[in-house]
Amino acid sequence: MREKTVRDMSSFERKRHSLEARIVRAAVLICISLGVVLLAVGLSLYTVSLVRQYVTHAFYLSQNAAQSVQKGSLNGVGIAEQVLEIYRSLSAEEQAKTGTEEYRALFQEIKQNKDYHAMKDYMLPTFAQSKDVSDVYLAMYDGTNNRLVYICDPAEWYHFDPGEWESVEKNEADKFLNWDGEGMLYHLSVTKEYGWLCTAGTPVYNKAGEICCFALVDVSTGNILAGMSGYALQITAALLIMMVIASWLVLRNIKKSLVTPINEIAAATQNYVEDRRAGKKDADHFAALNIHSGDEVENLSLVMADMERTLSEYEKSLTSITAEKERISTELALAARIQSEMLPSTFPLFPEHREFDIYAMMEPAKEVGGDFYDIFLIDDDHLCMVMADVAGKGIPAALFMMSSRSILANNAITGKSPAAILADTNTAICKNNPERMFVTVWLGILEISTGKLTAANAGHEYPVIKQPDGKFGLIKDGHGLMIGFKAGIQYPEYELTLEKGTKLFVYTDGVPEATNAQEELFGKERMLAALNEHPDGTPEEILNSINRAVDKFVQDAEQFDDLTMLCLEYKGTAPADELTVEADERNLPQVQEFINERLLSAGCSEDIQAKISIATEEIFLNIAHYAYEEETGSVTVSMEVSEDPPSLTITFKDHGIPYDPTAKPDPDLSVPLGKRPIGGLGIFLSKNLMDDMVYENKDGQNILSMKKLL
Repeated sequence: MREKTVRDMSSFERKRHSLEARIVRAAVLICISLGVVLLAVGLSLYTVSLVRQYVTHAFYLSQNAAQSVQKGSLNGVGIAEQVLEIYRSLSAEEQAKTGTEEYRALFQEIKQNKDYHAMKDYMLPTFAQSKDVSDVYLAMYDGTNNRLVYICDPAEWYHFDPGEWESVEKNEADKFLNWDGEGMLYHLSVTKEYGWLCTAGTPVYNKAGEICCFALVDVSTGNILAGMSGYALQITAALLIMMVIASWLVLRNIKKSLVTPINEIAAATQNYVEDRRAGKKDADHFAALNIHSGDEVENLSLVMADMERTLSEYEKSLTSITAEKERISTELALAARIQSEMLPSTFPLFPEHREFDIYAMMEPAKEVGGDFYDIFLIDDDHLCMVMADVAGKGIPAALFMMSSRSILANNAITGKSPAAILADTNTAICKNNPERMFVTVWLGILEISTGKLTAANAGHEYPVIKQPDGKFGLIKDGHGLMIGFKAGIQYPEYELTLEKGTKLFVYTDGVPEATNAQEELFGKERMLAALNEHPDGTPEEILNSINRAVDKFVQDAEQFDDLTMLCLEYKGTAPADELTVEADERNLPQVQEFINERLLSAGCSEDIQAKISIATEEIFLNIAHYAYEEETGSVTVSMEVSEDPPSLTITFKDHGIPYDPTAKPDPDLSVPLGKRPIGGLGIFLSKNLMDDMVYENKDGQNILSMKKLL
């Protein structure tokens, strides 16, 4: 199905697919993409800044809490050491019971300590009241088991008693336990219980300088997200406003500098086409455009204006060239017709000569070609055949071809030998050949009565011959130089005897040098193979077979050279038209031999030959036995072949007793043989074997004609 073009679209579809609409979509998409990137970058920077702010606040708060525990009046360090001492004294199984009443009972004494209650109820909650802080508590990391052991936790949600613990990430425990005192100590984590959580801490040391616990401060990311959401709303609103303004400015600028000028160029183009169709040729559609964008669009309008002027000039020139080309084409067509009519093309050329069958064809590579053939009778017993190829193609080759053909024919009709014809033709051409053109020629003269072929070759292709019951093969004859190449050349001559059924094939190099799209040549091997596909065909059938083989090989490739071929089949001297013998049954073999020779020449099948032989024998014997009463007379037998319809007629003439055998009633075959009248069976058999039988008595002769359809 053909893809829909802009001309097939509705006005809505055109607007939706217009350049302006695409620019709007592109501008909006770019602004949205840029806005998303800016929003992401802004939120990221804001988040980093906000997180750093919360971390800093939490870390300094943990430092203050650690100082209060370590240096305050409450015994926070001692409580931490007591909790850790009990925790570390427990077995793994006992530690695993954290969160149970049994486990909490182990730390009951610490929970009753007034300093513990003071830290839990007053000191640590005081720090936790700071803005954005979720919890402030004391705890110690167990790096061996990756646990956080709580010392004092004032939180009301997720509260831990002294000694209770929860698992932490290994990197968190390692980070806190191995802190080198540089920078801020914090860790960001995400858990099912707390979600995103920022934990900052400061270690609390005992008198020995060892870490006894950490003052930890938790900051929930909910506060961070709340701050981000507000910022996101503000920056999104700002970006939307910026995108709208930017899109409008971009669209306005592009529409002014690109869309509108392009539409003006398109409108000018449409007007140009319509005016051209209407026959208006002097309007300046593109030169009238007032586009001054200073970019490629302005350059396009100027190029289109130049193109319009150039096309106008080109059209004027083309009109003149077209008229001249049409004149040349007409003259070439006339030249091709003249050239074609010069060559023998109405076959059979010599229907009165049944001794041979000949056919030729030429297909020029251009309107006119340089190849030519010629076939003419020098006298009643000599047939001249010429196959020639002029160097080059086109009109010069055609003119040289016409001159060469005329000179060859004029020399041939004087009765010269083939070698003398070529030599004298070469002399005549070399006298006036300033362009140094030349022609290759094969020329043969057939003596019709004997089948003797005398030939000479002036640099032409080898001829091909097929003997009766054989195959086509090359005759590598002796070559002389091309005609027109050098004056004073003598050409070798040779003779061949053509037996009955021999076929001769001559051609130009356009046959073996026919080239396909892969630059492969048809070649002589393919040519011989094509000839031998139908070796028993008529000359016309053989040439058509070669032509089809070349076309199949070449396919769509351009014809490289003229294609010219000629084929001759020698059938032998035609037999006498009639035979007169004495009406004696002893002459029956001579009559049958006479008839059989003509049946073979006519190409009759064995079945038809058998039927005619029987009918001929019956009629001849009937004449020999009953035509003459006392003395012996003569009988004349003749045969005629007809093509429309294909048939042959055998005629018997005698001067005997008038008798019409066709008037004799047919015998009744239902009567037993012994009871039938004698005679009549031979005439009956002959009538059934032949398709028609006619009798007349004229000028004292009995004339009986029998016709058999082929």
